[in-house]
Order: sequence, then structure tokens, then C-alpha cells
Amino acid sequence: MACDISPQAVVSPKAKIGDGTKIFPFVYIEDDVEIGENCVIFPFVSLLDGTRMGNDNKVHQCTVLSALPQDFEFTSEKTELIIGNNNIIRENVVINRATHAGGQTVIGDDNFIMEGAHVSHDTKIGNRNVIGYGTKIAGCCEIGDGVIFSSSVIENSHTRVGNLAMIQAGTTFSKDVPPYIIVGGKPVEYSGPNTTLMTSAGFDEKVQKHVANAYRLLFHGKTSVFDSMLQIRDQIPKGPEVDAIIKFLGKSKKGIVTKE
Repeated sequence: MACDISPQAVVSPKAKIGDGTKIFPFVYIEDDVEIGENCVIFPFVSLLDGTRMGNDNKVHQCTVLSALPQDFEFTSEKTELIIGNNNIIRENVVINRATHAGGQTVIGDDNFIMEGAHVSHDTKIGNRNVIGYGTKIAGCCEIGDGVIFSSSVIENSHTRVGNLAMIQAGTTFSKDVPPYIIVGGKPVEYSGPNTTLMTSAGFDEKVQKHVANAYRLLFHGKTSVFDSMLQIRDQIPKGPEVDAIIKFLGKSKKGIVTKE
């Protein structure tokens, strides 16, 4: 089954386009672009050099993929934007490719990136995330799986967000957000464990209680992040979810939101 390319689209003959993919009028595709099977590229989308897209993705009007990094260190080196499978990327989204040679900006599978969002260079986004309207994610960030960004969130550079976290609307943050929690406000505050997403992910009541107790030690205790890690390790029953919290805290370089 061949792809369906509108004669009104501008598509480089060097681009690789998979079977079953539909390219609407006024799409612009450069030479070094690869698109998988059964994708839909709506009008006025630009797919620039370095785009590597998997299967079953939908990219809506006026989105720009693999845009040049907005980074003063960028010197036109060859880099990539990697997009997995079954993503929905809505209107007016901009995703930058990486800055330095061999680098990658990565979007995983089954993500929903809403209108007006911007994902900057070298950021890595996992699977099944929702990136809300007008959200801006700076360069070199890491986002896990099952995360929800509400609208107009700003994530500053080199920060991380753990699995199943939720960032409330209008929040700006410059430190790491651990897994399984809700944060929001200006200044950003801890709003409790994300019981809704944990329940959806199949966490039983006992596990959710362990997570809540771990974060009680972290956010309500008057101790450092390091000392909180030790308390969690000593006082909370072991399990993969608690281990994930400890591991996340231990890898933090920018610090944890709300903690000095």
C-alpha cells in the first residue's frame, strides 16, 4: 500500500515516507526526514531535517517538527528529533531537534501534545503523557511516563518529572518533580500524592499508602532531601514504587520542588 501525498505538498524526493501515510496539501518536508506507516500529516505542517517519526502518528495544522534549536551553542550540527508511535500532536506545536552532533530530542509512544506546546532541544519525553495547551518545556528536560501537564505550564531547563506526576495549570518550576505526586501554584507547592493516576495504573491501596507516607517524610519533615531518602529507606516498606522514589531523589541534580 503506497502513501498518499497531495500534489500541493512540498515533499523532498529524498524523504522516506511509509506505506499508508497521508500528506495533506501545503505540507513542507525536507530531505533528511523519515516518516513511518499510517501517519497523517495535516496541512501547513513543516517536517524539517532530522525528523524520525514512527507509525500511526497524527500531526495537526501549523506544527513544526525538528525546528532548529533555540540554543546559543547550536552550530548547525547534524542532530535528530525521534518520535515514536501513535502520538497525537495538535496545532501550532514546535519541537526542536537536539543541539550537538549525535544528540536527540525524543518523544516516546502514545503521547498527546496539545495546541501551542513547545518542546525544546535535547528533551526526553516518555510514553502516555499529556502536554497541555501552551505548555513550554525547556531544553535538556526528562519526563517519565503517564505524566499530565495542565495548560500553560513552564518547565525550566535540565529538570525532571517522574512517572504519573501531575503539574497543575499555570505552574512554573525549576526543580525536579518526583513520581506519583501533584504539584502546582506560584510558588510551586506539593499538593499530595496523585491517587487518581496511581489507581488508574493499578496501584493497590497499600502501595498508595506507602507512597503517601514516603512523601510525608520528604515534604512535611524538616530534613534535607538526603536525610529524607534515608528515612524513607528505613521506615517505608520496600517495593518497586518506593524504590523508584528513592532512586529519583538520589539522581536529582537541580533539587526537588519546594525543598531548599
